[in-house]
Amino acid sequence: MTRTLMISASLLALTSAAIAEDPLTDVITIHASRMNVELESVVTPQDLSAANGPATVRLVAQVPGAAAIDNGALSGQVQYRGLFGSRINIRVDGQSFASGGPNLMDPPLHYAPLPLVERIEIDRGVSPVRNGPGLGGGLDAVLKRSHFSDEAGWQYDLTSAGRSVDESYAVGGLIGYGTSDTRLHAIYALEDGGDIDFANGTIGGTQHNRLVYGLGGGVRLGRHEFGLDLRRNETGATGNPPFAMDIRYFDSDFARLTYSGQTSDFTINGFLAYSDIDHGMNNFDLRPAPPSPMRFRETFAASNDITAGLSATMDAMHGTLSFGIDTSDAEHDVTITNPNNANFFLNSFPDIEIERTGGFVEWSGETLLGWSSELGLRADYHSARAGAARVGPAVPAMPGMLAMSFNAGDREWDDVTLDAVGRFWRALNDETTLRFTLARKTRAPGYVERFAWLPTPASGGLADGNTYVGDRDLAPETAWIVEAGLDWQTDNAYARPTLYVRDIENYIQGVAFDATPGVINSPVEMVSNMNGDPTPLRFANVDARLWGVDLDFGYRLGEAWRLDGVFTYVRGEREDIDDKLYRIQPATLTIGATYEAQRWSATLESVAVAEQDEVSVTNSEAETPGYVLLNARGLWQLNANTSISAGIENLLDHNYHQHLAGYNRNGGSDVLVGDRLPGTGRSLGLRLHIRG
Repeated sequence: MTRTLMISASLLALTSAAIAEDPLTDVITIHASRMNVELESVVTPQDLSAANGPATVRLVAQVPGAAAIDNGALSGQVQYRGLFGSRINIRVDGQSFASGGPNLMDPPLHYAPLPLVERIEIDRGVSPVRNGPGLGGGLDAVLKRSHFSDEAGWQYDLTSAGRSVDESYAVGGLIGYGTSDTRLHAIYALEDGGDIDFANGTIGGTQHNRLVYGLGGGVRLGRHEFGLDLRRNETGATGNPPFAMDIRYFDSDFARLTYSGQTSDFTINGFLAYSDIDHGMNNFDLRPAPPSPMRFRETFAASNDITAGLSATMDAMHGTLSFGIDTSDAEHDVTITNPNNANFFLNSFPDIEIERTGGFVEWSGETLLGWSSELGLRADYHSARAGAARVGPAVPAMPGMLAMSFNAGDREWDDVTLDAVGRFWRALNDETTLRFTLARKTRAPGYVERFAWLPTPASGGLADGNTYVGDRDLAPETAWIVEAGLDWQTDNAYARPTLYVRDIENYIQGVAFDATPGVINSPVEMVSNMNGDPTPLRFANVDARLWGVDLDFGYRLGEAWRLDGVFTYVRGEREDIDDKLYRIQPATLTIGATYEAQRWSATLESVAVAEQDEVSVTNSEAETPGYVLLNARGLWQLNANTSISAGIENLLDHNYHQHLAGYNRNGGSDVLVGDRLPGTGRSLGLRLHIRG
């Protein structure tokens, strides 16, 4: 049974470049409109304006319910229906892995540069249990790769792009060779750019640099296939103005071995993957150095991760039954130093090990009264442990006391989480399909939330200016989810609205460290005050609710003209107190008008963003005003293998502030320290894509 039904059209009035077909996906073409129904959405880099820059997250942000959190040019996070960070189950080529740093400067899509992305498969609503644990949605960034071919020959997929707002460029792609039983390829991508301009000046410390290269291939032996992919990522000096430090480097290696095979009764899939990430960041290379040598800071972080999984699929009970097991073992270590004093160091996250082993069973097929369904159960065993914290002899006494207290406590934890997902859909007629989802989804606390003994701004990328400490007694988050919607489509129009509610028990949120915030009467508050924050926050379990509506829609005006749009509205609330959740995207409406000729198309697009005054008092979150942007883009298909794309973002060079962009902490900028970071100014982009 097919899990995804795709209807061929334009998402958000973007280009009509074809999506590479998955052999397990039915593609139905209805005139010139495309919308994905049922369980999955697919977007490709050709759907993104050439003026958007290096952030792969902006490709995902075009989907209903999604948004981009801007923590830096290469550090953007996906927000989906109010959830972000580790609450979203994000993979790259099917591989899950641990971030290299405690502030998530390298979220998963950091390792999926646009010149190497084939497509991104986005779970609509709730991620199925077969994809692993996660509190809400999920996605997989599928990288370009060689393919088996009945006719032996060379294969290539190359991209070259540039944009004006940061004088950046990106080049890269794949060159490979394939036969009926062998495939080989090499990948390469280089991206580099300067500081970003905005309407009133330049945002200092926003440059970026990234190099990715690798090899891959596979063999086919009868009904069995084996694949191996090796990839290295070298990120150079890259700015992160919402953070206290900028990226100095990420040196990262990835390896993944895969197997798929067929027997008379089963389809079997397996994988073994490894990642190794070394990371350095500091507060003096890409921003004005501190006035005192004692305030220089450079942090070194390392992580490695081994993951493995085995699953089988078979026909059963008039449908398809899948079951499998998977495991991960991640290690983290973080040390804060002063490059001017070898005796100053703090092992803020010492020898952390996070392990998980889980299993799932999932059935999909026809149920009663014409309803189709996908039903899944999942159980995971989690464990976490931390080593002993160390501090250098030049560190003041108070942090040393915190380290001793941490070392004297229990530094081990384990628990079991249970997930259940039921997704149901039914075609009422040729034009309308109803959808309904019930789910229980969980997330185990991350190592920063659990083991942060030293109050620092490290928070998994929250970038709210607060310092945080962890809580070793945190319970896993549990979300109870209800979604309802419909997919409606005729020859000339379509609409796909979805309503949802997520009640989350034990939601992990920063709260006041103790009952007397602002009164500095504990070692944690004293150390935090030394670092400039007299009111530190502590990660704690609270109750929360997320609810909203999102939809995409379109209408064909004639033979060549059409309108397409996306609307997103989400609200996040604390249930234990009268407060809002932090960093929730404001209501957004995007509408584009497209003219399509035989070999070219042009789109004029309006993006309207409402003010966001539903903000978190606990996180000292500032409100942001609304704004409207005007964008334009076009595509020229030179031939079957070559296209040129051009785009202009923020056509009127409007000065605006993105609510999800954080606050500036870089003093070498035309943006004042503490002010909300502005959106980019007028940006012109050009992209050449060649494929064969």
